[in-house]
Amino acid sequence: MNLRPFTKMHGLGNDFVVFDATREPLPLSAGQIIALADRRFGIGCDQLLLVEPARSSEAEFYYRIFNANGSEVENCGNGARCFARFVHEQQLTDSNPVVVDTLNGRMSLSFLDNGEVTVNMGPPTLEPAKIPFIAERRADEYAVHIGDQALALGMVSMGNPHAVLRVEDTDTAPVEILGPLIETDERFPNHVNAGFLQVLQPNLGRLRVWERGVGETLACGTGACAAMVSGVLRGWFDNDVQLVLRGGTLRLQWQGGDSAVLMTGPAATVFSGTIDLDSLQPH
Repeated sequence: MNLRPFTKMHGLGNDFVVFDATREPLPLSAGQIIALADRRFGIGCDQLLLVEPARSSEAEFYYRIFNANGSEVENCGNGARCFARFVHEQQLTDSNPVVVDTLNGRMSLSFLDNGEVTVNMGPPTLEPAKIPFIAERRADEYAVHIGDQALALGMVSMGNPHAVLRVEDTDTAPVEILGPLIETDERFPNHVNAGFLQVLQPNLGRLRVWERGVGETLACGTGACAAMVSGVLRGWFDNDVQLVLRGGTLRLQWQGGDSAVLMTGPAATVFSGTIDLDSLQPH
């Protein structure tokens, strides 16, 4: 047997299985991650998070994120807030803020007096080649044909790539149809997350996100950051916006240019347990 403790957490319904790998390495195969994420045969989650020892003297931890399909990804905003709560609850640190490194770079996670967590997500990436997105030049909005539809997409990377489409009503938006078509379009070499944004006011919007390798989730932190940035660039939003996702509300702040995007929202622990990793089999 290979028993390992885990914690189930969520940020606005975007749920995670979190493992502490600071004391002992935790090598996981893609098959094991798929099995852990299975909602009938495993624990069930959108993403799996690993807390690893820091790889540099400037950070306290290394933060790794795996999608439900077993693929490792660069960033996850809702996961970052859960990561911060986890390392505090597990008494791995009492720092505030907590500085962590990821595949995409460094992040700062700060606790507020009301229990919410603010994540400094760093500046957005807008150059097509760095997103990555195949385009001749940078633009705030790109006209693309996907399937038989002409779409106007905003393209933003928050450490992972996002395409933002404005819709009249998120309740009736064709997320399940357009989401997978946008995700796998050939213009996105690493695939892409698709955000469906409804603008209500200059400081308020609604958002649904189809996440690559996962499908639609109740909330996506990096997707909310990307939608806010795209909305600012396209003249729809002010610099301080609340976005209502299916799992709850996030506050996003961005002053434009190379300034960092700040994301504030809750994180919650659901339960803890142990699981035999050797018994996991993908179904």
